[in-house]
Amino acid sequence: MNRHAALRQVLALFFAERRRGLLGGAGLAALTVAAGIGLLGLSGWFVTATALAGASATAAWAFDIFAPGAGVRLLALGRTASRYGERLVTHDATLAVLAGLRERLFRGWAAPQAARQLLARPARLLFRLTADIDALDSLYLRVLVPAVAGLASATVTGLAVGHWVHPALGGALAALLLGVGLGLPWYIARRADRPARRRAHAIEALRARTVDLVAGHSTLLMAGRLPAQQAAVRAADARQAEADDQLNRLDGHAGLGLGITGSLLLAGTLVAAAAAVEAGRIGLPLAALAVLMVLGAIEPFAALRRGALELGRSAMAARRLAPRLAQADAAEPPPVPALPPGHLLQAEALVLRHPGAARPAVQMDRLVLQAGERVAVIGPSGSGKSTLLAAIAGELAPAAGRLQVAAPLALLTQRTELFQDSLRDNLRLAAPRATEAELRQALHAAGLLAHVDTLPAGLDTPLGEGGLGLSGGQQRRLALARLLLRPARLWLLDEPTEGVDAATAADILQRLSDAPGRPAWLMATHLRREAAHADRLLVMHAGRITADLHRGQPAFRAALDTLRPD
Repeated sequence: MNRHAALRQVLALFFAERRRGLLGGAGLAALTVAAGIGLLGLSGWFVTATALAGASATAAWAFDIFAPGAGVRLLALGRTASRYGERLVTHDATLAVLAGLRERLFRGWAAPQAARQLLARPARLLFRLTADIDALDSLYLRVLVPAVAGLASATVTGLAVGHWVHPALGGALAALLLGVGLGLPWYIARRADRPARRRAHAIEALRARTVDLVAGHSTLLMAGRLPAQQAAVRAADARQAEADDQLNRLDGHAGLGLGITGSLLLAGTLVAAAAAVEAGRIGLPLAALAVLMVLGAIEPFAALRRGALELGRSAMAARRLAPRLAQADAAEPPPVPALPPGHLLQAEALVLRHPGAARPAVQMDRLVLQAGERVAVIGPSGSGKSTLLAAIAGELAPAAGRLQVAAPLALLTQRTELFQDSLRDNLRLAAPRATEAELRQALHAAGLLAHVDTLPAGLDTPLGEGGLGLSGGQQRRLALARLLLRPARLWLLDEPTEGVDAATAADILQRLSDAPGRPAWLMATHLRREAAHADRLLVMHAGRITADLHRGQPAFRAALDTLRPD
């Protein structure tokens, strides 16, 4: 997708989210500029007219100070109110739009296979959610709003000067303001495109390499790669500094260009107004009004400078985000027939294939899982057990066939995913509205409540990154409590007791078996202690189910004996 198409798509999403707020903010910005220019021009006219009236007693008695004074106060109050409203409305709308885009981006990455792509570069989503999304606010706040304000500035100034001074002068001023005020930022935006993109790439590289340096310091030191990693960090920092220097130079050139343009416009207006006064077409108050209005009309275009410098970065962010944002709005898949009563899972002619793989990872004719049934999928590593669970969880889209799953379901993977947050908030990932009693009940069912009650902060105890502060077994029990909190009829368990001691594993498996409501299981395992709790064993080999064994059959016991002991 090219940059122009990406920008149009992102702007369309902007206005789809908060059209009224964005248009209202731009309108308030135009009103603020018009009031400011009017205030400056009327004030100049009022001061000059008052000075001239004071030169003669007769003129002083005849001069009306109330009407222009009221106009000055009205414009001053109007400018203040519209400026406050503009800041409030534009920033509120922009923040709401960015929040909506982040939600869309999450939905896009939650699509089948999208999340798996992040495993290769896990920092990518963080960059997209932070730096790239934040870069998009420039499109509205620093490009569209200043452009609307500049258009209002040129229009008001051209009409006012054309009406009170001379139509030709008003038209020339409006044309020059628009031509230079919009043309110069456009030129700067084109010149700044490459350094802005280089700066964005350098910032990402600097962040990633710094994180690698800090997180992998010991490993890098032992491998003798610490100096090389430090050099990589310095190189990324040098590239960012070089790009910053180029952008700062362009910013200086833009400021110089606008300054020269403003000076020439001001000088030209001053000469034209002086000539009009000399010819007797206008008086000194109107000449002052024209000069001061031109002085105020230049200011809104200066705000476009920063937006022009950042437009390249915003365009790159839009190009990165647009495909994933569009995927979040993709059409819903066609409806599939409802599952038969009592069935939680049904697969027919299912083919699963990893991206770029020449051969399917899983091929099966039919698989059915009924309510309350406990099924273990066994087989050698690489036989397709985890791939099957990923497809059922919605992480991998079927390449062919049909896969129907009754919602809701819950997934317990080999790795315990805990976050640097409190125990309470780690639990509430499964049930955000869970009460204190429900949280404690889940901890009790998982065998962790007694330990939590010994902690000074209880459920509010903070955990470090990855669950630091709990032992491996305690982390697994916390993951089990989170699983118990989710009201799911089907549990997907991927080696649920891997990495814990035999006693803890036996306790966790017993608690899974005794869970209230008897949810169904589909468990991928190569451990005997886990498969022994199943009602059925599905034996997989090379992506195919080669045997479907039920408890009580001689082959069931024989298949258990082939698994790794505790």
